Amino acid sequence: MVSSTFMSVVSDVQAIFKPPNAMRGGIQMCFPQFGYSGTLERHGFARNRIWALDDEHPPINHNDNINKVSVDLILKASEDDLKCWSHCFEFRLRVSLSKDGDLSLVSRIRNVNGKPFSFSFAYHTYLSVSDISEVRIEGLETLDYLDNLSHKERFTEQGDAITFESEVDRVYVSSPNVVAVLDHEKKHSFVIRKEGLPDVVVWNPWEKKSKTMVDFGDEEYKQMLCVDAAAVERAITLKPGEEWTGKLELSAVSSTNCSDHLDHPVSI
Repeated sequence: MVSSTFMSVVSDVQAIFKPPNAMRGGIQMCFPQFGYSGTLERHGFARNRIWALDDEHPPINHNDNINKVSVDLILKASEDDLKCWSHCFEFRLRVSLSKDGDLSLVSRIRNVNGKPFSFSFAYHTYLSVSDISEVRIEGLETLDYLDNLSHKERFTEQGDAITFESEVDRVYVSSPNVVAVLDHEKKHSFVIRKEGLPDVVVWNPWEKKSKTMVDFGDEEYKQMLCVDAAAVERAITLKPGEEWTGKLELSAVSSTNCSDHLDHPVSI
């Protein structure tokens, strides 16, 4: 899990830090499965594993090295992983923080197996907001989405922005590479840029579901929102030796300047 100052982590009283439970908050690496879409544990096993420092990471661009600090991590299939998902892989993750506070993540997943395999993926991102009823998401209007509260039935977004008045659990498909989360009370926005990830998952449990979650405070739904860059609707398939790359960049900007950022491509 990756955590930053503009991300939400549930209170220490509610959070569960003991494996095999994933700690709720930050950015979780959902691989090789998102949700309950397959036979594995919810959101796959990668988020619950101990990663190692990657001594053989791809070279860092000289300019990036000046403007960012980075750490390179690697996850390989363990014997226990192979018992439940019989595919060998290398999952390399570079986490970078710029001098301006922008957080970027680059995931590279390579098939080192003797046969093809397929997977779904998401950066399960908990954002900290002032009041969920004062938040709106721009960039997903008019898109189709799969509603997980209606057995994944397909709908088309009708509003000019997404706002919140009840529980939301949706997968917006074929989404643009830049999405903005506007927090009116804080007068700032989160700009989410992505590459290689066609979908966006939007989730807030609201009041009723929050009270059923043992690692989540009854009122914490008011100060959080998950907006995940993801590949969920269609699985990614890698042949032996192939590699997939998925990129995410998060920026916190003044809401008055938010529209300027929506036109900028991902820079990581």
